[in-house]
Amino acid sequence: MSESIQQLQQNAVTLLQQLIATPSFSKEEQQTADIIERFLESKGVRTKTHLNNIWAQNKHFDPNKPTILLNSHHDTVKPNKGYTRDPFKPDIEEGKLFGLGSNDAGGCLVSLMAVFLHYYEESNLSHNFVFAATAEEEISGHNGIEALVPRLGHIDFGIVGEPTLLQMAVAEKGLLVMDATAKGRAGHAARNEGENALYKALKDIEWIQSYQYPKVSDLLGPVKMTVTVIETENKAHNVVPAHCKFVIDCRVNELYTFEEILEIIRSNVGSEVQPRSTRLRSTSIALDHPLIKAGINLGCSYYGSPTTSDKALMPFPTLKMGPGDSARSHTADEFIFVEEIHQGIEKYIQLLDQIVR
Repeated sequence: MSESIQQLQQNAVTLLQQLIATPSFSKEEQQTADIIERFLESKGVRTKTHLNNIWAQNKHFDPNKPTILLNSHHDTVKPNKGYTRDPFKPDIEEGKLFGLGSNDAGGCLVSLMAVFLHYYEESNLSHNFVFAATAEEEISGHNGIEALVPRLGHIDFGIVGEPTLLQMAVAEKGLLVMDATAKGRAGHAARNEGENALYKALKDIEWIQSYQYPKVSDLLGPVKMTVTVIETENKAHNVVPAHCKFVIDCRVNELYTFEEILEIIRSNVGSEVQPRSTRLRSTSIALDHPLIKAGINLGCSYYGSPTTSDKALMPFPTLKMGPGDSARSHTADEFIFVEEIHQGIEKYIQLLDQIVR
């Protein structure tokens, strides 16, 4: 291993410790954006900003060459109540770097930043690189990658840094959140009056729980529907509710459009169903794409991811891949192994060398 990669690895870990020590909840990422901007500029990189997003092009960017995006996010969720450690104290113990956002997705972010710097000065690459550290990923916000993509210029394909144990997430389920309302008629509970909207809702929820969509994806499995919230407007115990609202979380494979899902649900339930958003659609990258072929050459496995990321908001092929383990995301006492970051930088470079050299 060259000394330069060793230095990149050391710098990446140090930078991640700085980021962990700086709160960066979604929509409140200004301080970590400043840290990232200062770090890149200290390496001679000219950066650009939009809102709390930072991005940069490689030094010898050529508009006649295809362009690869390297992207991850620097916002975090809020720490859950199970933490036994200070979530903003980036201690390293027994090879583990602890702290909020260390695994999701700080390790990926600093690894991709190191890879961008590795290629930054090279003039004879076949592709350009754009690095983007983006905001609001954890809330699928409008002021993150979605706001930045129109400003990046043409992107041919990209890597989205999320913890995947350095395996290749080639497809990702879409997320369709729906608000449903069952309607009845108010009445007094003691006099057998009214038409109970809650009971109507329960009938629909039972269908949602038991229905199985016939098209099952080899990569993403079946469509999965879950009712996650239910409520009525009633405050009094003795009033039959006229309205009952519930929320449906639907994880959609690549074999269905959101419009097809809505049509199936609406034709089988009595409640009114409205989608909150149709932005986070299922995505996939072809298995014969150069990125995937390069990963297979390195012995990486591929799979379909049940979770949704900023990949859903990118109108070009992307591979979701990075150091860390998705199972650690949003958990108490979050951590990433320092060695995972080192391996992440090496693996990304080995992958991209097959394409750009």
